Amino acid sequence: MQKNKNREEKTRVGYVSLIGRPNVGKSTLLNRLLGQKISIISDKPQTTRISILGIKTTRKGQIIFIDNPGIHKPLHRLNKRMMSFVYSSLETADLICLLIDATLKFGGGDEFVIDSLRNVSTPVFLLINKVDIIKKEKVLLLIDRYKDLFPFAEIIPISALKGTNIDVLEENIYQFLPEAERVFSKGELSTQTQRFLLSEIIREKMLKYVEKELPFMTAVLLDKIEKRKTRGRPLTYIHGDIFVERETHRKIILGKHGSLIKKIGIEARKEIEEILKSKVFLDLHVRVKKRWRDSANVLELIEQQ
Repeated sequence: MQKNKNREEKTRVGYVSLIGRPNVGKSTLLNRLLGQKISIISDKPQTTRISILGIKTTRKGQIIFIDNPGIHKPLHRLNKRMMSFVYSSLETADLICLLIDATLKFGGGDEFVIDSLRNVSTPVFLLINKVDIIKKEKVLLLIDRYKDLFPFAEIIPISALKGTNIDVLEENIYQFLPEAERVFSKGELSTQTQRFLLSEIIREKMLKYVEKELPFMTAVLLDKIEKRKTRGRPLTYIHGDIFVERETHRKIILGKHGSLIKKIGIEARKEIEEILKSKVFLDLHVRVKKRWRDSANVLELIEQQ
């Protein structure tokens, strides 16, 4: 009895790919699961542009979540790279979680996502998100419809925003992961760099204020983060470029007399100061770079920062 009592409990470890159409709540779910913001959130499509790893470590093991860009038909090099991240995660994941937005009608985009799973042998969960704002009868109708479209291993209604059934989801995930040693140390939450997170926070604040096609045509590149002193007090100086493709877009982001870029900078600086625990001087410039979405060099700089 004593021998069994002292034996270390076997841990379950694996990669879980979060997929779905744009704006169904994947990043909100990841942040909820981790209890901390590591992925930016916006109501604009294609907010997430690369796959972001979020690491949840418990006594049971370690779940390595992959927050992917929304699945869509790509038109530019940027979008093709975004979809390459998604398809790569489908190949490497131990489990796939397909999120749908319970408030949206089923359409061609949903069919496209389902079709992308046809040749996948990995178990797939269906997560019906936003059940906190719709009637139970509609949830049941969605379950009836989707169970006939694909052989899901589990169907779980959730609310990523409110946390509904997140404990149930986590419990079910562990049942589908293999027994293995932990990949990351206990304190690690993500593999992304701090520089990348800061650039994403700036982009998140910008997405809050721009409309129409402009969110697709903007990117943020931080080329300088320096520790300085002003009047003897520590300060973090950050210089960043916001890329747009047209002069008209540059003027929109700047705003009248620079009012909008100032507002974006103030909101981003406040959140960055909370992360860095330091006073921050945020120096942002809006630059026109034609067809940057089709430039391999620019895309690599943005992804690797």
